[in-house]
Amino acid sequence: IQNIPDVVVAPRSDSEIQRMIDYCVKHRIPLYIYGAGSSVTRGIEAVRGGIALDMSRHMNKMISFNEIDQTITVEAGMTGPQLEELLNHAPERLGAKRRYTCGHFPQSFEFSSVGGWVVTRGAGQNSTYYGKIEDIVIAQEYATPRGRFKTCAHPRSANGPDFDQIMMGSEGTFGVLTAVTLRIFRWQPENRCRFSYMFKNWDDAREACREIMQAEFGYPSVFRLSDPEETDVAMKLYHIEGTPADTVLKALGFKPMQKCLLLGHTEGERGFSRNVNRQIRRICHKYGAFNISFAPVVQNWEKGRFRDPYMREDMGDYGILIDTLEAGVTWDNLHRLHEGVRAYVKSRPDTMCMTHASHFYPQGTNLYFIFIAHMNDPDEFRAFQRGIIAKIQEFGGSLSHHHGVGRMIGPWMEEHLGKEQMAVLRALKAHFDPNNIMNPGGQLGLDDSPAGT
Repeated sequence: IQNIPDVVVAPRSDSEIQRMIDYCVKHRIPLYIYGAGSSVTRGIEAVRGGIALDMSRHMNKMISFNEIDQTITVEAGMTGPQLEELLNHAPERLGAKRRYTCGHFPQSFEFSSVGGWVVTRGAGQNSTYYGKIEDIVIAQEYATPRGRFKTCAHPRSANGPDFDQIMMGSEGTFGVLTAVTLRIFRWQPENRCRFSYMFKNWDDAREACREIMQAEFGYPSVFRLSDPEETDVAMKLYHIEGTPADTVLKALGFKPMQKCLLLGHTEGERGFSRNVNRQIRRICHKYGAFNISFAPVVQNWEKGRFRDPYMREDMGDYGILIDTLEAGVTWDNLHRLHEGVRAYVKSRPDTMCMTHASHFYPQGTNLYFIFIAHMNDPDEFRAFQRGIIAKIQEFGGSLSHHHGVGRMIGPWMEEHLGKEQMAVLRALKAHFDPNNIMNPGGQLGLDDSPAGT
């Protein structure tokens, strides 16, 4: 067991957190922040011992609800299920006129906190419609070594640089996020239209998705395109293989390791949702896709979308490693990034590389690489992972799209952003935390990285 804190503290208020920070500054004690523990970038490891703040134990309450503005302010330790339970039952719990949703559903939804979403610039599986967390946050409050830091809850402003955007993604290096105000949305699951299509090849599927995102009729909510290797696995996971639909696909020339699955759903006002679904159907047909929406593909994906990560630990018991890396990419560079990273992963014998795009924009998307291999040597894994990160950078992807940076990707930050941008980040770090007690040890690449990264 490595990188554990000496003491764990579960604060009950922002004033307790501020006193804890002041104490750590005085005695030069490292202070780490633990939300709900689902980081995949080594973001919560106490590499220098010290104190860890457990934010989810007590700091998980609603502070205020404003139905006129459609906002809710909550403590940073509130988890996804707690927030959605509150909003979905707003008439009963909050005296509201309507039911609401935050619209943020990362795969870590069960075990991630609102604060964790914000400080890592996370994305939920419905982000194509609702936006990433930086599109949902409207105000934040931090306890820092410099004291309290609070942004203003305005829908937009022109007061110089946007401090909400500056603080989001800081990953606990500037201070402790204690409260956040979020935009909320009407929850209308009865208007949801599910769809799934099979394309004959990756090029057609990619171009169809680009046209859908640039056609300006509105966006789907869940929108997920699997490449050929992931599609072949999905055929089994979503119980399509061996069905009449699979027989028809084969007869029509949809071949293994070539065909690509697109699935998702629309939502919002009833007419809007139906129109978006209709327009998606039109464009998919234009690119030769076969409509398999009659099969329960999306429903099967929904049943497993929060459960699938548990397989990682189970497979590990058999020496099978499953891990992921992801990147943002523009449309014109998507094929190059996909081919370049896949070529590196597949250069290792008997290694799978499943890839999907699941967060879409008019200017591009993300690529989410899942690699699966027999691997028992930690050093081999670290070297392999470093190689993938290097290839993502070489072929023009962002270092991260929504997982954050943590300590795992920190060593690449200056090369990726450039010296001038890193100088700004270091200047902010020096302002908020001159004694380097906040989450030290390689986070965001702001100081020395721990051994093994």
